[in-house]
Amino acid sequence: MSETFRAILVSRDEEKKQSVDIVDLGEADLMEGDVTVKVEATTVNYKDGLAITGKSPVVRHWPMVPGVDLAGTVTKSESGEFKPGDKVLLNGWGVGETHWGAYAGMARLKADWLIPLPREFTPLEVMGIGTAGYTAMLCVMALERHGVTPGDGPVVVTGANGGVGSVAIAILAKLGYHVIASTGRPNEADFLKELGAAEIIDRAELSEPGRPLGKERWAAGVDAVGSHTLANVLAQTKYGGAVAACGLAQGFDLPATVMPFILRGVALLGVDSVMAPKARRLEAWSRLVTDLDKGKLAAITTTIGFDDIVETATAITEGKVRGRVAVDMIGA
Repeated sequence: MSETFRAILVSRDEEKKQSVDIVDLGEADLMEGDVTVKVEATTVNYKDGLAITGKSPVVRHWPMVPGVDLAGTVTKSESGEFKPGDKVLLNGWGVGETHWGAYAGMARLKADWLIPLPREFTPLEVMGIGTAGYTAMLCVMALERHGVTPGDGPVVVTGANGGVGSVAIAILAKLGYHVIASTGRPNEADFLKELGAAEIIDRAELSEPGRPLGKERWAAGVDAVGSHTLANVLAQTKYGGAVAACGLAQGFDLPATVMPFILRGVALLGVDSVMAPKARRLEAWSRLVTDLDKGKLAAITTTIGFDDIVETATAITEGKVRGRVAVDMIGA
């Protein structure tokens, strides 16, 4: 008889009322794939919080095991790319949305979705980074491809206390940028400065409807908030600057005008982490090895166990989680 493992299963009844249960599953229950992985670590991203709470329609296949990130060891493989014993990492690809994800002791996945776990990181460390930190790295890379350099001026980071924001601050500071952190939690100013922020501004400066064009304040931005915040960041970006947009914590609307684009040549760079090609994923994780200080990663990471996932998922959607959360899945 095959070994069972625990999993978080999100279901919906005929009236579309969502429920969340802890269940026991076996390998035979898993969805199709050519690589089976023993899940050793995962994380709780904002998207995971939305999936578990149902506050946004993240889940598109029912029932669903949420969890968009995982790290672990291959136990079975029908792919020539991986063999049993290999340490692997997964971010995105619809896992936890359309394909059963990380909040289970085992996962069956497609080899194309996996990359080797960087030797420099443990499973818990890469999950301390997770999709949020990997997305932050993609944002920095997007700004660099546009030609943004530390000498061009400050970079504003919105949602600074969140997963994307905190990792972005640490990376940008290490690369020599003057970082302006926008946060709704001014009591966290010392924490943000320890990560490398040179200035702290209240998110209220950006979160309300603003002018089509404002005073030029920064050369670039990393935005995980969207809505009025992104519109105001664009309106205050210097001539020729760029903003990397990757999130919608405030909303998915963009109540902006074309003024920053046609009068200042500002560029809006969309950053997607879910379907990013493997070459870009490998580049991002290689950069994280060199450009993210492990001490700062440890400072922004809280480690929890499987039993704490649901509570943490609710807290993250309420803005009560600082930095990153890694989940130790050993024994799940």
